[in-house]
Amino acid sequence: MSRRRALQSLALAGAAAALPRRTAAATPARRLGVALVGLGGYSTDLLGPALRLTRHCRLAGLVTGSPHKIAKWQETYGVPDAAIYGYDDIHRIADNPDIDVVYIATPNHLHKPLTLAAANAGKHVWCEKPMAMDAGEGEAMIRACRDNRVQLAIGYRMQHEPNSRRFMEMARTQPFGGIVQLRADAGWFGWRQGADDAWRLDPARGGGAMYDMGVYCVNASRYSTGLEPVAVRAWDETTRRDIFQGVDETMRFTLEFPGDITAACVTSFGRDLNTLHVDCERGWYELSPFQSYDGNVGRASDGTRFTAQLGASPRMQAEQMDQDALAILEARPPRAPGEEGLRDMRVLDAAFASVRSGGERVRIAG
Repeated sequence: MSRRRALQSLALAGAAAALPRRTAAATPARRLGVALVGLGGYSTDLLGPALRLTRHCRLAGLVTGSPHKIAKWQETYGVPDAAIYGYDDIHRIADNPDIDVVYIATPNHLHKPLTLAAANAGKHVWCEKPMAMDAGEGEAMIRACRDNRVQLAIGYRMQHEPNSRRFMEMARTQPFGGIVQLRADAGWFGWRQGADDAWRLDPARGGGAMYDMGVYCVNASRYSTGLEPVAVRAWDETTRRDIFQGVDETMRFTLEFPGDITAACVTSFGRDLNTLHVDCERGWYELSPFQSYDGNVGRASDGTRFTAQLGASPRMQAEQMDQDALAILEARPPRAPGEEGLRDMRVLDAAFASVRSGGERVRIAG
């Protein structure tokens, strides 16, 4: 092995060693009561089962706009009637001391009103990505949580995933020299049989690939460089216009970062995409997939391999909730606070503006 490759491998090992580790003796004894808000597929298949794997959380309540789902959840988890709420009366959780935090996993248009209601009830908020419909809503959510002295964390599970955190550290240590450019692609092929009533096809509810999957590209581009983008150009490349009416099926966009670094990104509901690739002065590294439920895997130009760390789904969601719970219990900021989600919303706002202008360069609000 050459001296350069040896140094690069040592730097990668150092990045892994720099990840925070917790000893059993330092683990708080109290478990936070979590109310799941929205009982769709993500809560049913991932968050509910993940709560059974957590060390610092427990399922303490349900909030839903679909009363017919309640019986099954009660049968599975034993949630009492007194801990079940609707979207219209979520404010009543203020009277339930068993609930410490709400996890909002609803369609995007409900993120702001439900966050405001939970914060005003004195509960901490974990909100799925994207945090809101636009940056203005995100700012209101941050303000409400700050005014009520509760935490707001955004559900960026990748920021809790070990290999993604290695990439964050590598942005700082630069084991392959300075970053030159990167590529982030995220998507899945949906609606092969045509349209249905899915909320992801509804512009009023925050549908479209950019909201759902493009935010992975934006967030990964930011944490892989450690920088904030200054401008964006974006193009809507939707082909199935009969299905995607008023929302984007596929969007291509380019982010500009300080130092002439660029990120070329594609997000889609018409293609299976899942790669994050970083080119540097003296090599490259990538994760593919970079946003898998079962963990990310990848490789680097010096032969380094990135193997999955957390185990099968839903271990990643359990890790995310445990880390966010510890932030509350230890009175410290979460890994992905509301401000992190707001930065992405500003990028999305600028990208949508660029699409409306035919791909013109749009500066991103600071």
